[in-house]
Amino acid sequence: MVRKICTLCSLIILLLTAFMPFAIADQMVILDYDTARDEFFWDDLYRSGGETLYCEESVRGPGRRFNVEHIYPASWMKEAGGCAGQSRRECRRNSPRFNLMEADLHNLYPALASINRDRNNYPFAILPGSATGRCDFEVRDRQRLVEPIPISRGNIARAVFYMNSEYGTSIEPPFSTSVQQEPLLKAWHCSDPVDDEERRRNDNIERIQGTRNPFIDNPGLIDCSSVEMFPND
Repeated sequence: MVRKICTLCSLIILLLTAFMPFAIADQMVILDYDTARDEFFWDDLYRSGGETLYCEESVRGPGRRFNVEHIYPASWMKEAGGCAGQSRRECRRNSPRFNLMEADLHNLYPALASINRDRNNYPFAILPGSATGRCDFEVRDRQRLVEPIPISRGNIARAVFYMNSEYGTSIEPPFSTSVQQEPLLKAWHCSDPVDDEERRRNDNIERIQGTRNPFIDNPGLIDCSSVEMFPND
């Protein structure tokens, strides 16, 4: 499928958002999630394959076993997208900004479809007890919490901080939970530092959509000397 980098559409979105009470994000290349998934995510960013974030399972292109995971859930984006109280479909129809947020590649990772379903829109946490989920991805449906493997936690934290910095999204979930996300994610950022693969991905996303994740380029944006550390399990 031919890529749709639509300058005219971008100008229209800029005009539509010029009078909104928040700053438009810099990501103005990929205009909606379907385009991100079908034309950029699999065909460019993961063209040579890669690994799922939560299970480190090799992946080569889309299929029934794999899909695209929003680290910062799309259902949490509505307030920052200016469409709070609306359904995801309504947000897509009514909010150009929501579409840009949902399509941002910095927040998208490949995942096993079954793990993506298990994650739902639950916040992250350290859960007591031994793993009961697949590949040590633990789920507590009653508490609406999930615990990912340690090697994925820094990537998760930096994606969430990026969304907060770029779009003004809340780090905390829009529903009540027993876990505060921000201190936990700061600890994960510090305990699981940026690696070469994350830097390579950041470079490729800049090439595709023109923006970088500053928390990858400059991990010191989070002062680790004052961060409370959490156990890994």
